[in-house]
Amino acid sequence: MVWGLFFLSAFLAGLFFLKFLTVHPLRMSFYLSLIWATCMGSLVLLSQPTILSRVWWGVLTWAGFFLAGYAIQAKIFLSRKEFQTLPVLKRQRGDPGDGHTAVIYFTHGEPETYDPISWLNQFRELDEHKIPFVPFLARPIFIYQLRRKYLLVGRSNHRQMHQRMLHSLEREYRLAGDDTTRFYLSFLDDNPHLDVAVIQTLNEGASKLIVAEVFVSESNHTMEGKHLIEALGLENYAFPVRYTGPLWDSATLHRMFVERVLANLGETEKTKVGVLLVGHGQPDEWDQLFTKQTAHELQFRRFIMDLLIQAGFKPEYISLAWMEFKSPKPAEIIESFVKNGVEKVFYFSAAISADSIHSQYDIPELVHKANVPKGYPLLNLGAWDDDPLVIQSIKEKIDAVIIKSGVSESQSDRFILGENPQA
Repeated sequence: MVWGLFFLSAFLAGLFFLKFLTVHPLRMSFYLSLIWATCMGSLVLLSQPTILSRVWWGVLTWAGFFLAGYAIQAKIFLSRKEFQTLPVLKRQRGDPGDGHTAVIYFTHGEPETYDPISWLNQFRELDEHKIPFVPFLARPIFIYQLRRKYLLVGRSNHRQMHQRMLHSLEREYRLAGDDTTRFYLSFLDDNPHLDVAVIQTLNEGASKLIVAEVFVSESNHTMEGKHLIEALGLENYAFPVRYTGPLWDSATLHRMFVERVLANLGETEKTKVGVLLVGHGQPDEWDQLFTKQTAHELQFRRFIMDLLIQAGFKPEYISLAWMEFKSPKPAEIIESFVKNGVEKVFYFSAAISADSIHSQYDIPELVHKANVPKGYPLLNLGAWDDDPLVIQSIKEKIDAVIIKSGVSESQSDRFILGENPQA
């Protein structure tokens, strides 16, 4: 009986430890209390003569049961899936709609507060492609670190910023005299998802749909968006769907980076300034599956570098770095800047469309790992955000689709899936 209770307490301690690592912050203290209770119970049982006489065997076995409880709960946690009920599609097949165009603003998305589901989906995707990332039993520790980042920054501003950006985009169309086009927000890793937004546009009578892909590159993210729409099975609906393509080749967006640096330059000479463009990065294995993502990220930043050089900044003080999966990392570039006499460094989360944990925490943390003198100016110019030039670049992509497809005039288009007029 004593041994049974001892092993049960070990198993429960492992289970509760896993829960503590991954639950919502408001429940952390509850599971921490359970961990302490089970561990104290184990110590009381360990002091009993039956177990104390074989203490080393008991301790090793306790560790085994603890790991078993942890592993079983980890499997349950990591198997969690996002269950979504799609709204009812009320529109009848063949219904041409009322003639208006719908624009769905589609971007990555990130929950405002801690929710691990997007990373659980990411783990499964990496496993599906046999890409090594974080060992299975260490993944809850990774999720714990994600929660820690949320606690440190307070919340992600991603959703709020994209709402502002969509509002700014719609305002530009209204100021231009367009009172009929309707705008919808959608996310890959937050709600509402793209397929939900598509059904909403159908139910509200849209005759044409443009998906504005607010991403820097063609990637697994843009591909997943197309798959979400394919899964709706809209082939029998007179509902053309067209995609703007990502923003890697937008000259207007490239210009935004230069103007932001100039606006923050202060009294420092251009020749004494370093500019670091930090990309996101994807696993090398994904470069074979999603062949354009890394190429687009690189070319996007090279366009910006060329503009900075044209604006008078020194080529040797403008550089690229990566947040994850690839090298170089920001710290080593910044250290080389300082050694070569750079007096101030500006850095961008160049591939991030709006404030997020990446731009609010991950990239600044990598930057501040650099060994630089105390007080050295490392100035974060952030993600793209609600800059007028960003909004203009998104609008230009949408307008290009309208002009090329005649989406405003033609009522004879069929359902078109996956078409990218920019390709």
